[in-house]
This record gives sequence, C-alpha cells and structure tokens, in this order.
Amino acid sequence: MKEKAFSLTGDDFAVKTVNGVEICKCKGKMLSLSDKKVFTDIHGSEIFALKNKHFTIHKTFHAENPKGHELFVITKKFTVLTNESTVTFKNESDGKHVELDVRGTWYDRSASVTFGGEPVAHISRSIFNMREILADKDTYFVTVAPMVDLTMIVALCVSLDEEDKKK
Repeated sequence: MKEKAFSLTGDDFAVKTVNGVEICKCKGKMLSLSDKKVFTDIHGSEIFALKNKHFTIHKTFHAENPKGHELFVITKKFTVLTNESTVTFKNESDGKHVELDVRGTWYDRSASVTFGGEPVAHISRSIFNMREILADKDTYFVTVAPMVDLTMIVALCVSLDEEDKKK
C-alpha cells in the first residue's frame, strides 16, 4: 500500500499484492470535515467510505456502504506509549458481533491485529525510503490471513496512519 506522491488530498493510494496486482483504491475527499476516504474496487465501484466520527470520547472511524449502512467501526483506546484500537462489526454470514484487537507502536512501525488472541493481520511501515524522505509519503506492508477482509484491514491501516500524522 503506497500513498501517491502527487495528490491534491494526500490520501490517494492503491492496494496491490506483492506481485503488483491492484486489489482496490482509496481516494481522500478534499474539503471533507470528516476526513472522508472512499474505497473502490479496481473498476471504480464504491465499496465503502471511511469517515472520522466527531464528538466522541475516543478517536473513532466508521465505514459505511454506498447505501449509508454502517459496516464496521474502528475505535482508538486511550493509551500513552502504545497504539491500541478495536474494530467491531457484525458478521453477515451468521449475524454474530465480532471484535478485533489492534496493538502496536509506531515507534517500531508495526501493529498486530488479533481475533480471540489469534493473529489475523500484521501491518508494518517501511523506514526511511525515498518516497518518505522526498514526498512525506509512506509505504505499508500488510499481511492478512485467509478469509479476512483485506479492505477492512487497509481501512484500519489508514486510521492508524491518520493518528500517526496528527502526532
């Protein structure tokens, strides 16, 4: 996942496999009060929009499908030295409430995502590459377990990046 070096919003990027096959795109909306980012498939059809939820105790992002239904919520927990978040959603196949735990520090530039204590994804950020030095654009490496929604994990990565940029 690489942010585009030249983008009006600074939040445009494509998600690609290690072989360079594009999976989805994200386009940040300019002049958006909620820092809206729209995730699309490779054909440009909207999958969901990620928005910053205002007036909450903890920093919260929520994702809505094109019809406005909430798909998942990312809530940052208050911590001092680490970055901890929770992702909650309803499993559409069985209707059960699901909670993913996210733990990491951006000092070591990585985070682990677990479900019931079992790892389901890992996010890491490359250190000091030319894109970061010249254009302040980051490159992320995201490893996702089979049967886990990659676009949701990418949205989680975006929320962590937004928190990091505000520090």
